[in-house]
Amino acid sequence: MHYYRYSNAEVSCWYKYLLFSYNIVFWLAGVAFLAAGLWAWSEKGVLSDLTKVTGLHGLDPVVLVLVVGIVMFTLGFAGCVGALRENICLLKFFCGAIVFIFLLELAVAVLAFLFQDWVRDRVKEFFENNIKSYRDDIDLQNLIDSLQKINHCCGAQGPDDWDLNIYFNCSSESKSREKCGVPFSCCIPDPAQKVVNTQCGYDVRKKSKSQWDDQIFIKGCILALEAWLPRNIYIVAGVFIAISLLQVSCFCYATFFNFANADPLRVKVIMEGDSRCLDIFNAFRYENSMAKNRIL
Repeated sequence: MHYYRYSNAEVSCWYKYLLFSYNIVFWLAGVAFLAAGLWAWSEKGVLSDLTKVTGLHGLDPVVLVLVVGIVMFTLGFAGCVGALRENICLLKFFCGAIVFIFLLELAVAVLAFLFQDWVRDRVKEFFENNIKSYRDDIDLQNLIDSLQKINHCCGAQGPDDWDLNIYFNCSSESKSREKCGVPFSCCIPDPAQKVVNTQCGYDVRKKSKSQWDDQIFIKGCILALEAWLPRNIYIVAGVFIAISLLQVSCFCYATFFNFANADPLRVKVIMEGDSRCLDIFNAFRYENSMAKNRIL
């Protein structure tokens, strides 16, 4: 058995720049998400008054965009620099983060399947909290309107959920013009109308429920989403598998880099005859000890 010492790590440029190209896309996407989120916050005046973030009781979609942007920017930066400079620390961080995110996604999927009733209650509570803040944030308002229009639904479990919002509440104390109504996104669209009627939901809940069918969607959005999932299970599964494969491929490339750069005193082993794994281990140990002696 002969072994030779290589002072430099032998990493294929193909693997190196493939991993780099993967991560430069993630890094650029992270920059785009961060730029979009910061621009949206500047338009709403949040950057000049950050207390507006904590003052909102519902979900600010911009926060979600910024979180995704920060994660993608950080992982993309670590992967790009780690691959380009063959930096072990950054590559290990990249691998660990990819594994953590993958396991987190898997755990959420399994728990959501096992505890469906608990998840349904949390989703209902989340949707109701956002209904209360419907008029407090323009991005949240657009998100709810889009969800209701796309899924042909109204409220969490029905139109009466809009009683939770002070502007649509039917109580006698309310002075809002939208009192006892619903947002325009709950209205059944009229194909003859080319201009959206934003007042179509006014006073609609003052009428008897038998008359709602002709004007607004009466199905709740939670029920609509539950009906949508089985119809599109293959699309959801395909997206999940595609994301998982992307994460696994990035992890495999990064792991290869970690292994290839783990020992700068790499040994090329040429087997002659019937040699055992112990010979390889001894070759590594002998080369490392000789290198230390030469340094000393």
